[in-house]
Order: sequence, then C-alpha cells, then structure tokens
Amino acid sequence: MQHQYIDRETGEVRTEKLYHDRMVRMLYSRYRENASLMCRALASRRMTHLLGFLNYQFRVGSYLTGSQRFAKELGIDVAECVEAPESLNTAKKWFQRQIRYWETRPMPEEADAVVSPADARTLVGSFANGSPIRLKDKFFSLDELLGNRDHNWRLHFEGGDLAVFRLTPDKYHYNHVPVSGIVRDIYTLDGSYHSCNPSAVVSIVTPYSKNRRVVTIIDTDVPGGTGIGLVAMIEVVALMIGGITQCYSSKRYDQPQNVSAGMFVRRGQPKSLYEPGSSTDVLLFEPKRIRFATDLVRNMSRGLDSRFSEGFGQPLVETDVRVRSLIATAKTPQIQEPVINFDLPNTPPSKAEIF
Repeated sequence: MQHQYIDRETGEVRTEKLYHDRMVRMLYSRYRENASLMCRALASRRMTHLLGFLNYQFRVGSYLTGSQRFAKELGIDVAECVEAPESLNTAKKWFQRQIRYWETRPMPEEADAVVSPADARTLVGSFANGSPIRLKDKFFSLDELLGNRDHNWRLHFEGGDLAVFRLTPDKYHYNHVPVSGIVRDIYTLDGSYHSCNPSAVVSIVTPYSKNRRVVTIIDTDVPGGTGIGLVAMIEVVALMIGGITQCYSSKRYDQPQNVSAGMFVRRGQPKSLYEPGSSTDVLLFEPKRIRFATDLVRNMSRGLDSRFSEGFGQPLVETDVRVRSLIATAKTPQIQEPVINFDLPNTPPSKAEIF
C-alpha cells in the first residue's frame, strides 16, 4: 500500500517515497508476529549507531548515499542553506545543515500561537473521551512516554491534546521551540531505536513510548510566555538516529547552549538537533488550553491511502508542515502568573531581537 499525505503549502496530495520500505515492512511484519530476534537487534543502540556511521559518516557510505546528488534526489533547497553547497560534502552534513529560517520559515505574530517544532508530517489529536480526533494509546502510552519522575507530569496532560511530527530523511533536522516559556524539567528516557516508517509504527503497540527520547516540560503561563499552560515536547530517536544534541540559540544559531531547567526559551528558536535519519517530535498540551488549526484537523479525515488509516482503523492522513508555521492557538486568554509553584526563577525575556 502506498502512503499519501497533503502538502499544506499547495493543498496537493502527494505520495511519500519510503526509504528501505520493503526491508522495513518485512522486518516489522515479523516483529508483530513473533518479535523476531533480527528486528530487536536492528532496533538496538549498537546497531543503530553502526548503521548511522556506515550510511552518513563513513566515506564509502556517504558516496553511495550521494552527497550533492543525494540532496538533489531528496529535493533539498540548497538556496535555504547557511553553508555553501560545496561545503556539504557528506550525507551527514546535508542532514545537519542549517537554514536561514529567519527568512525562509515565517512565524505568526500572534502571542498565543503555537508553532510547528520541525519540518515534518503531522497528525493532531486528543486524549479526551468523545473527541472526534481521539488518538488514545495509538501512538504511545502516556505513562510510558513521560516516564517516572518525582513530579508526575502525566497528571497535567490526561484528557489533553497532542500532535505528532514525523521527520523524514530529507527534512531539515533542527527542532525549534513551539512555545515561549520557562523550562520546568528536561530529562532523557532510554529505549530502543525503532523505525519511524508508517509500517513500523502501526506494527508496534505504542512505538514512540518505547524509543529513546528527551522530554522537555515548558511552562507558558509566565510573563512573556505563550499562555497555554504546560507543554511537553518529546524528541524521539529512531533507526540510525544516534542521539539528540540540545543546542538552544536565542538568535539564529549563535552561541548554542544546553537546555536546562529554569531557562526561558523563545518560540521559534532552534532547540536541538537530531543525528541523521528519520525521527519524531511529540507535543502534549493540557486540557482545554489550545485549538488546533482547522486545516490540520480537516486534512486528517481525507479519503487518501494512508498506512496510518489502514493500521489504526480510522482516517489518519498527515499534513506536511514547515517549522515555525501555525499549528494551534490558545483557547483562553493569556495568564500572566504561573499556576504552579515550581520554586524556579521566573525571569521574563529580554527585549533582544527575535528571529
């Protein structure tokens, strides 16, 4: 079965070219049947690092993957890149490219807007009973996804909303902050390195809560914040993704720094970088705090050939979105004071220029 999605910019229906699709479908069909040893080995940390090295760092692997020829085949717009194309002489460098997002990825001006964290294909949904876009337990278990912490973050997001952003190998692989606010917690949860191919996702129960991931909790109910409560941003690794580098920059890509609790982060700024491959971002929102963009909700029920629709038994069609583009707005007016005492500094942002 082919896998179709909708291009948000043009409204056109497109068919995705799924890399190594035949191999992935074979492995994960067997995984669903008997959790084969081969598939478990493929999703291991050691194997994903080896495959990533051979495909994206080793000279022969980079040559075979294609360097500039590879970029052309994937449709990468070299005019967006910060670096000169001739300096991007390996596949890894193409995957880790920086772009002039301040010029090529415009951001809505509304203070209560939530923006896409990545160039990705997205599905939106809800945990609430009776919601027409309820996605409970289809992509992840909320308990597993957030893990065990001294503060039980899961309680804040029960009955709330969610958005899943699937990055494909051709995408720009920096993640950007979807909201403005103070980081209340950030932590890493260990796990596997399963593929993000739609066939793999529908073959494994709650796959995103099984993979290695970084969870960042952002409090937006602060001065200068987006005003939509707590937001959880989960960055999920996948096959051939060696890791996630936290590298927040308040201006362009300048002076990157590690993300830590107590830091104020600005919407639309670079937050982290995936190692080469495909990967997934998940956003969680508190109940009744946001309203998703109408086109994203409408597109999900289009009658297209989507492997998610086939695998999960309900219409689930992705929309291709660009980083920093609108995905949701606040349902309620902005709240200027924190609703929870976290005993962390509540420093408002400076008036530095925002890009």
